[in-house]
Amino acid sequence: MELFRIKHDIPFMSYGRLTTTISLITFILAIFFLATKGLNFGVDFTGGTVMEVAYPHPADVGKIRNAMDAISLKEASVQNFGTSHDVLIRLPVKKGMTSAKLSEDVLTALRKDDAAVQMRRIEFVGPQVGQELYENGAMALLLVSLGIMGYLAVRFEWRFAVSAIIANMHDVVIILGFFAFFQWEFNLTVLAAVLAVLGYSVNESVVVFDRVRENFRKMRKASVPEVINNAITRTMSRTIITHAMTQTMVCSMLFFGGEVLHNFSLALTIGILFGIYSSVLVASPIVMWLGISREDLIKVEKKPEADA
Repeated sequence: MELFRIKHDIPFMSYGRLTTTISLITFILAIFFLATKGLNFGVDFTGGTVMEVAYPHPADVGKIRNAMDAISLKEASVQNFGTSHDVLIRLPVKKGMTSAKLSEDVLTALRKDDAAVQMRRIEFVGPQVGQELYENGAMALLLVSLGIMGYLAVRFEWRFAVSAIIANMHDVVIILGFFAFFQWEFNLTVLAAVLAVLGYSVNESVVVFDRVRENFRKMRKASVPEVINNAITRTMSRTIITHAMTQTMVCSMLFFGGEVLHNFSLALTIGILFGIYSSVLVASPIVMWLGISREDLIKVEKKPEADA
């Protein structure tokens, strides 16, 4: 479906050096923030205790933080959870104290200020479990990346695989850079969002690459930049519709999904925005610079075209 049709091809490849330079700068900045600030890992990875408490009236988060400071838990994270009546408290591992004793002390401190507070749930994550989750998450990210490269190399050609994985890794590092710079909590839901962005971004690359391959068969007298410009322009309507609908859904989770979905939808929002940019203005110029030609694609076994 096309809501509009662009009559003349947009010369995207003429801006290739500019767009890839911008991407390189943002990539380096993201690496810098990751190296200097690091990720603010949540309890899922570091281990600790998560408590959810509820009040019959809107909770005073500042007062709860003061109660944590009074029992030497200044590093505890206190925030509203879903509604103004519910509060989520994240407690790091404390040497010489069990999680059960720690949560009991917290509840006692809270009841000194307000006896109406109620405990909803308590979750314990040991440091060893957190380390295993961190290692398994990193392994999942690596395997997904290798799978994407293998798929694109078989379906298209190795140059497409290299350019797509560079663009996808660009998206992932940018997401991590944002979380490092702003010190947003990085937990398992954010990792799931990063993996989702990888799959989402490669889908856009496949659509453009498939049209590039089709154009090489149809536009026999056109140059490589002209072929790629036409492929991107012809898929522009589909790209706008797809990303607009996806972003609408993600923004609804971001603004109305509550604290549980906030960081998940935030990572998806960043990934989708940069995914559009990288699939069109990073992956395609790299394919061109790697020297893709009509003869290279002829060597690849013909397969059914993807719906562009």
